[in-house]
Amino acid sequence: MFNMKGKTLLITGGTGSFGKKFTEMVLKTNPKVIRIFSRDELKQSEMDKQFKNKKLRFFIGDVRDRDRLYRAMNGVDIVVHAAALKQVPACEYNPIEAVRTNIDGAVNVIEAAIDNEVKKVVAISTDKAVHPVNLYGATKMVAERLFVQSNSYTGTHKTILSCVRYGNVVGSRGSVIPLFLKQKESGTVTITDERMTRFWLTLEQGVDFVLNCIERMKGGEVFIPKIPSMKIIDLANIIAPNAKREITGIRPGEKLHEVLLTEDEARHSKEFKEYFVIEPEYPFWNERNLKNGMKIQDNFRYTSKDNEEWLSEKELKDMVDNL
Repeated sequence: MFNMKGKTLLITGGTGSFGKKFTEMVLKTNPKVIRIFSRDELKQSEMDKQFKNKKLRFFIGDVRDRDRLYRAMNGVDIVVHAAALKQVPACEYNPIEAVRTNIDGAVNVIEAAIDNEVKKVVAISTDKAVHPVNLYGATKMVAERLFVQSNSYTGTHKTILSCVRYGNVVGSRGSVIPLFLKQKESGTVTITDERMTRFWLTLEQGVDFVLNCIERMKGGEVFIPKIPSMKIIDLANIIAPNAKREITGIRPGEKLHEVLLTEDEARHSKEFKEYFVIEPEYPFWNERNLKNGMKIQDNFRYTSKDNEEWLSEKELKDMVDNL
């Protein structure tokens, strides 16, 4: 894990599931300060009471507010951009709000970071950004491109920007696990499609991967971890083995299987032991960057359906029990 000793960090959306775990893990590396940037004063107050650490600074603000971001990023070494509207139904019902937060907010983060000479900026992306079938995925796809391509705007500034893209996080807000646990009490579990598969990782694994990417990044990459797949039906069987199954059909904007790396992206990607890196195809990228990776074969796609690694029943149960 990248050592943050003496560093000043800012995390947007810092009171969310990822932000709290990120804060918990980074505090162990003795940073100078962690600035928590978010909209909700109650969540900030609760987080302050939870950690009771003088190295935390809480900034009330919205990524839509460019001026507030400029103030918050003054003197910051590293920014992790995790703020977003993430609930698919909410984004579908409030499309302009989704664009203003997920796209306009990304622009504000980028410009504030470059103008404040922030050294490294990492944006947290999602599998939903790949071949998007809903507005949330489309906004995250645009945000990814913005962070990659904005390396061409840095000029004489020292800022470098990259993305991390991964799948579902066990137990996070919006995860199917809390839903299944609640439905277990009623005796009926709803499943959209018995064939459905998903990539899966724990919150700690996600944060650890982001921290390692901060160390590796040269600017312009999209990092993708190699993570196991699981079947939604298997998860339901473990959480509620005796409950009735109700098949409801795939919801609007939902995929049957997930894709983290497409065949078109694979042509300019490299494979490492524990992750893939999508390299940008533009002049700002230095060809010597990440030179040790392996070239990926033609027509390769990294999907939850065709993954080589699958979670066993015991691994799934351990994940659920440790929430």
